[in-house]
Amino acid sequence: MSRQDWDILVVGAGPAGSCAALAAARAGVRVGVAERQKTIGVPVRCAGYIPKALLGSLPFRDRSFVVQGVTAMHTILPDGTVRKTRAPGLIIRRDRFDQCLTRSAREAGAEIHPGMRAIRYQDGQVTVRSSPGGLMKIRPAVIIGADGPLSTVAKWMGLGAPRRVPGLQVRAPLVRSMAHTEVYFHPRIYGAYGWVFPRGDAANVGIALAHKDRPSYSLRTTLKWFTDRLEKDGKIGKPFSKVIFGWIPVAPAARVYGGNMVLAGDAAGHTHPITGAGVAHAVLAGDLAGEWAARAVKQNDLTELEGYGAAVEEDLGQTLRRGVERRRLLENEWPRLSEILPYCWTGFREYHQDISGFQRKAR
Repeated sequence: MSRQDWDILVVGAGPAGSCAALAAARAGVRVGVAERQKTIGVPVRCAGYIPKALLGSLPFRDRSFVVQGVTAMHTILPDGTVRKTRAPGLIIRRDRFDQCLTRSAREAGAEIHPGMRAIRYQDGQVTVRSSPGGLMKIRPAVIIGADGPLSTVAKWMGLGAPRRVPGLQVRAPLVRSMAHTEVYFHPRIYGAYGWVFPRGDAANVGIALAHKDRPSYSLRTTLKWFTDRLEKDGKIGKPFSKVIFGWIPVAPAARVYGGNMVLAGDAAGHTHPITGAGVAHAVLAGDLAGEWAARAVKQNDLTELEGYGAAVEEDLGQTLRRGVERRRLLENEWPRLSEILPYCWTGFREYHQDISGFQRKAR
């Protein structure tokens, strides 16, 4: 068993982990990143949309990850009405996007280790397993958990996984090209929605369900119903790609720091509770995690990590709390979907209004 010491160990090399590693390395501390997958960004479990404004926050100029641009989001209501919202964005290849971020972190001095899995934390030491290399013990001053919705670091902190919903997605050929994304609300897709995100002559097509047994349709059955509808409407054709499964956090973790550990991105439940969008929040939270972890290392003071919690609260707290509130309304009043949807979907101005009066009326 060999031994390696880093000031900061980042677990996970997605957007949050790579941005954390980049920020910490730029601050002049020793950073190692343990990524369980052998290829960064693979498998892809993402619909592939980012807001165009995020480009200005990226630490690299490479744009090879961009598949196409979109200008708007079309929300299809339960009665078939289409609501169009301006939403400049980019459809991306998430694997290439993640690889660009990881490369930036490596160029800044972070050590990136694909195929390395963090398996144990005891007495301040983290045991990791890599191939080749076997087992290795690390004693970092700070651990950043950016290891997704089933975070190992969150378990080390005594936390369960953030509340999450399951999603399924396929790649399907488009009958006609699209310059917008489509989001479908229907009583059958309980507590969530279906999506069509174009990527050239194909599209990522998927659904999420907020409850596996309400209504009594399985994920696969609901996805088939949705793709059949899109085929009938002349949106997509066949064949479909292999079905991809993923967990989507819909509530923030109870806390994002404790002891010498912090959480960022999906591990912290930083995904938007209503839309499921997570990349932009992960980039922001990862950057903050790396910055405050480096401060804690350089000042030899773990109380500096409280600054990370405060910074995340300032930047994301209100957005996440509102999303949790609207998700609660959405699920509790699902039979009244058409009536409540303006208060529960970001494409409506009512989403940003106070709903206390509406809730009293509902009672």
